[in-house]
Amino acid sequence: MRAVVTGGAGFIGRHLAFRLLREGWEVTIADSFSPGVHGPRGRLPLELARAVRLVEGDVRDERVIAAALDGCHAVLHLAAETGTGQSMYSAAAYESVNVGSTARIIDYLTSTRGHAVERLILASSRAVYGEGRWSCAQDGAVYPEPRRRAQLEAGRFDPRCPLCAGPCVPVPTDEDSPVSPSSFYGATKAMQEQAMRLLSLTLDLPACVLRYQNVYGPGQALRNPYTGVLSLFASRTRQRLPIQVFEDGRPSRDFVYIDDVVEATWRSLQADLTGMQTLNVGSGVATSIHTVAEQLREAVGSDAEMTVTGEFRLGDIRYSCADLTRAQAVIGYEPRWDLTAGLEELLAWVEGETVEPNAYESSLEEMRSRGLMGQSTSPR
Repeated sequence: MRAVVTGGAGFIGRHLAFRLLREGWEVTIADSFSPGVHGPRGRLPLELARAVRLVEGDVRDERVIAAALDGCHAVLHLAAETGTGQSMYSAAAYESVNVGSTARIIDYLTSTRGHAVERLILASSRAVYGEGRWSCAQDGAVYPEPRRRAQLEAGRFDPRCPLCAGPCVPVPTDEDSPVSPSSFYGATKAMQEQAMRLLSLTLDLPACVLRYQNVYGPGQALRNPYTGVLSLFASRTRQRLPIQVFEDGRPSRDFVYIDDVVEATWRSLQADLTGMQTLNVGSGVATSIHTVAEQLREAVGSDAEMTVTGEFRLGDIRYSCADLTRAQAVIGYEPRWDLTAGLEELLAWVEGETVEPNAYESSLEEMRSRGLMGQSTSPR
């Protein structure tokens, strides 16, 4: 069997390509080696480069897509612009790459007679949910709207019930929850999902949309300050550089280790599916940003300064945690890595890596200059 992994030179793509090779698949990687992710001399690890067919180029180019998909039985579409913060001022770029590349795949499959593709996998994101599912004592399950600047400036970081305006508490978000993104990144992933749904229906192709939570692990890009908060914090902790934690330190995320993500993706490729399935992929556990930063500092015995700033980024959400019930039932997915074990692996890898020390500060200044960050006056 032959698979093409778009964005296969990236963090998740490389791990997935190695897994496919171990399972006996022939693998094609299509990637543009974006300098913002891969550095000025991006390349595949030598072991991977020797084992795969590489199609280097922009996945929005019809010639690249035609060359990459030729003869392949499965398309694993991972290529994307990622990161919620940057998407808030680069909406055109995110739309062009994320939606445009998906449209190119659709064009190829609907216009190429005799293509070999039998299965589609889309790497989507929990960002499509926005704030996701919360619980109100009066109204039950509710889905708050994106938080407004005035609310955040007043230090009211938790969403309110959209029905009674009362307090609510976060609960795991399932796949039947409304799609209501808080960022342009999330909006483009939602558009990708709808495009894949239409393609699956039109061509009667089995498809699986995987809504990844916050993926982390060895090999994550350290050059891009908008993605991979754990790799960024781990690197800064190692270098004893200051760590800034937004809001009141309690924004929480479902951090899922790379090996679990690869396992879920492999299972979705192998499962006997019909139509289109949408599955959450996470750890099923929410951890606050403050807690994970403390864990990293303690793990390396670092005295890196950590400040809870009260600042906020527009487009960020308060809480995320995946309900894994459907993924367990459909593909038998059970996360195996807890955060402590995953952080040990991440820290061991980061020790041999370096990161541009000004990249993080520069990214924040970029957002401040565009009015996309703010400061709470009375956090509570």
